[in-house]
Amino acid sequence: MQTGFLNFYGGLLNVQQQRSDLIANNIANADTPNYKATDVPFASALAAQLGDPAASAAPMYRADGTVGLNGNDVSLDAERVEAAANGEQMMGATAFLHQATTDLVTALRPNPGGI
Repeated sequence: MQTGFLNFYGGLLNVQQQRSDLIANNIANADTPNYKATDVPFASALAAQLGDPAASAAPMYRADGTVGLNGNDVSLDAERVEAAANGEQMMGATAFLHQATTDLVTALRPNPGGI
C-alpha cells in the first residue's frame, strides 16, 4: 500500500514523463510531411494514472496547430514552450516530493534525545 501523496505524485510524474516524450516526438518530426502533433490531455491522463477506469491516457492530436504546405502542423516555438512548461512542472513536483519524503523520514526516526 502506498501513501496517498506518493501515489499521487508518482502518477503525476508518470504523466509529465509521457507528455515530455510526446513533445520530444513532435519536435523530432517537425519536418516530417503530414505529421500531426500529439499531446495527452493532462487531467484525464492523471485520473487514469490514479486508477479511474473511465479516464483515458491515450495521446490525442492537437487541434490548434496551423497546417503547413507539407501537411505538418508542428510549431517548434509552441513545442519549446510546452517543453519548458512541462519541465518546470516536473521540477516543482519533484522538489515537493523530495521535501515531503524527507519530512516523512524525519518524522519516523526515533528521537535520539528522548525528548
